[in-house]
Amino acid sequence: MAFLPEYSKFAEIFAAEQLEITEKQYEQLEIYARMLVEWNEKMNLTGITDPNGIAVKHFLDSILPFKFINVPRGTIEAETASPKKAIKLIDVGTGAGFPGLPMKIYRPDLELTLLDSLNKRINFLSAVCDEAKIKAECVHARAEEGGRSPLFREKFDIAVARAVAAMPVLTEYCLPYVKVGGIFAALKGPNENYKDGENAVKTLGGEISEVKEYALPNGDKRTLIVVEKVKSTPSKYPRNGGQIAKKAL
Repeated sequence: MAFLPEYSKFAEIFAAEQLEITEKQYEQLEIYARMLVEWNEKMNLTGITDPNGIAVKHFLDSILPFKFINVPRGTIEAETASPKKAIKLIDVGTGAGFPGLPMKIYRPDLELTLLDSLNKRINFLSAVCDEAKIKAECVHARAEEGGRSPLFREKFDIAVARAVAAMPVLTEYCLPYVKVGGIFAALKGPNENYKDGENAVKTLGGEISEVKEYALPNGDKRTLIVVEKVKSTPSKYPRNGGQIAKKAL
């Protein structure tokens, strides 16, 4: 049973977006796709399980932001005597690993943390990383708890989220993880009014620096909202989940 289109067709999908996928990356993504479908039979991970859907709506969708945001390259372990410091990226509320895990496969130089509130999903992601030989930290925690923890607060160059939460809510969950000078990149659908999040962004120490609208090959529209972290997030944020849900910033 095929879980992705064959390599030549898969690579063409990415090449059309000026993105190159190596055979090794394809092999890792193929393992990921197979495990996604297999584990999905016993737990709810995704409604998209056909090979082309996984290729476009999960993998390409997760990797496309690299076309629009400049992520400096670090150096993979032991490649050089004076390695560049790796860019630290956290995927907040990662779910089945999107977008963080495909981003790491595409850019193995990134130092990745996957954070989710459901332990079953973290177990799945740990299993994928083990089988596909991907180095990542998989953390079981609620987003607001992680954002208050000294282990994670303002420790990352980039926070990403591909989530349905409105921008004011998503910003409060994600921006506390980002160090000053870093960015938060929100992968959103077509109906997001980024202006709704401007107050939350400002309150939490950020500035919206870029809004990119584009489409997947199947026509699905996407919006990428990039927030620069210009000052530290005040210590009272993030609030607890109930407060965030009740009254967005």
